[in-house]
Amino acid sequence: MMKQILALILSLSLVTAPMAADLPDLGDVATTALSPMAEKRLGESIMQQIRWRDASYLNDPEIEDYVNRLGMRLVAASDEPDRSFDFFVLKDSTLNAFALPGGYIGLHSGLIQAAQSESELASVVGHEIAHVTQRHIAQLFGKQSQMGMVMLASILVAILAARSNADLAQAAIASGQAGAIQSQLGYTRAFEREADRIGLQTLENAGFDTRGMPSFFERLQRESRLYENNAPGYLRTHPLTEERIADMGNRVDQTPYRQVPDSADFGFVRAKLRASEGIAGDAVKYFEARLAGSKDPANQYGYLRALLRANQVDRAAAGLETLRASAAPSTFIERLAADIELERKNPRGAVALLESALKRFPGSMPLQYALIDALLQAGDTAEAATLARDGALRHPGDVNLWALSSRAEAERGRMTAHHRAQAEVYVRRGSLPAAIEQLESARRANDGDFHELSAVDARMRELKTELRIRREESER
Repeated sequence: MMKQILALILSLSLVTAPMAADLPDLGDVATTALSPMAEKRLGESIMQQIRWRDASYLNDPEIEDYVNRLGMRLVAASDEPDRSFDFFVLKDSTLNAFALPGGYIGLHSGLIQAAQSESELASVVGHEIAHVTQRHIAQLFGKQSQMGMVMLASILVAILAARSNADLAQAAIASGQAGAIQSQLGYTRAFEREADRIGLQTLENAGFDTRGMPSFFERLQRESRLYENNAPGYLRTHPLTEERIADMGNRVDQTPYRQVPDSADFGFVRAKLRASEGIAGDAVKYFEARLAGSKDPANQYGYLRALLRANQVDRAAAGLETLRASAAPSTFIERLAADIELERKNPRGAVALLESALKRFPGSMPLQYALIDALLQAGDTAEAATLARDGALRHPGDVNLWALSSRAEAERGRMTAHHRAQAEVYVRRGSLPAAIEQLESARRANDGDFHELSAVDARMRELKTELRIRREESER
């Protein structure tokens, strides 16, 4: 019966976004915290559910690349600059952000758009980073670790999802263990004050405007009064007090004034999110109205993205030169230009644009993904396969490159290589049985050489051992 309840909870959790992992103090960190390895495994388990089964997960390489660059700038200025973090976005209009075990930090798209400056957005990210570096989350989950990682991850995903939906909350409470954990939800005041203080210091160290923190939090609090009982999610899960806001203001008053301009990418990200919302025609009208009052490059970019989404490709292409003339060179503009060429059924033109762009922005992974995709659409499967395979070997944790490699190898008819790459996709999706099945298919395809088949066998033995260990852990 317990397994059936957990299955119901987990299935319900996959239709909505998780809310903040905000549990109270369970005791002294030395005796109750999760070990770093257990914390990492728990976070990975939860993230696998979010990334691969949650419809609200925003699989946009450009936006995820931006939030990771912003996040890692703050991490580099934190008291644990070498700690592993991963930042991602959920397509959700509510104002929320949350941290998970293992350094995974999620931002709702609504929060990104509500931020009026990059420093405001950075202030929330810095606050969440502080919860991780101070091991607040590890302490909060510590006493539950004896449940086993698989069971704990399933229950926590359900509860975190249920925070935004009363019906889901009732379903989550159906399990006694889930109810016990849910009854403890809510960061302690001490943890929140510590995250404020350390987050503010990180914000200053990273070169942002520290005024962004109290201004954003104060505006969130003002807006919450308009919602009454439906306050923005960030305030429900990170309750603010006048004392906390006043304390932030006092600390900011003691720091030197610093005027920090927003990066162009901050504007492009917010515009891209807005262009993807609602009906395409309404998005076009929204940016037309914005452009009537300001020719800001971000508004121009959003307008062209909205036109492209509304299938007005020629109008989008016609506005591209105006955007280029008004904005500094940007990967966002180059990828937009390539997307326009692909919509015009000109993949060769897209390839030429992307190859040129990568000479100016050689480290851009979103441009790299786009180039491989354009090469495939142009029928150049051999070059696409080489780029994807070489990229995946350089960045073995990059699931996008493995997926592109699998696709390229399939299109060129190399089935051993296709199944081998697809196995790595499933590994990163957390499905070891599916990965092993792909490796078995790679063996049966029998179109690889001796060295490739030997590598398939070695990887299969490795994954079978890992699967056995995981099953033993779940049984405990």
